[in-house]
Amino acid sequence: MTRRSLHTSSIGDYGVETVTLPNGREVELTVLRHPGASAVVPLHDDGTVTLIRQHRHAAGGTIWEIPAGKLDPGESPAVCAARELAEEVGLVGTLAHLTTIHTTPAFTDEVIHLYVATGLATVATNLDVDEVIAPVRMPLADAVALIHRGEMTDAKSIVALLLVANPAR
Repeated sequence: MTRRSLHTSSIGDYGVETVTLPNGREVELTVLRHPGASAVVPLHDDGTVTLIRQHRHAAGGTIWEIPAGKLDPGESPAVCAARELAEEVGLVGTLAHLTTIHTTPAFTDEVIHLYVATGLATVATNLDVDEVIAPVRMPLADAVALIHRGEMTDAKSIVALLLVANPAR
């Protein structure tokens, strides 16, 4: 494989890779190499969750999400999840890993590590300059209803909330 970088930014390195496929064909693929991310469902003792309404320019406006963010260099997924939970919604708690997902494997190697946080306590938030976030606390059932009504479209949030609402038996 060879790689030609086209652009490097805070979200990763975008480039063209020449690869040989399993069928023997050599092709050029455009790939975004991403450091990965973590996302966390804040689950309160009373069965409510804290979601965020976040402005996402690329998505065309404000969307429902769970707290999430990109891994810093050398940062573990659990540390990232705890950091984002505190920064975005001012909560700390005990983390449990739910699963890890590929976001869009057709053009990026990004994976997001999904967590649930319980035993929550409050701390000060610390939003990044590009974050416009409003936390919203609601019953878990209401969060799941947002999914079923098509009001939540963020894939990581949908997967994590459904796993929390329907844990493995």
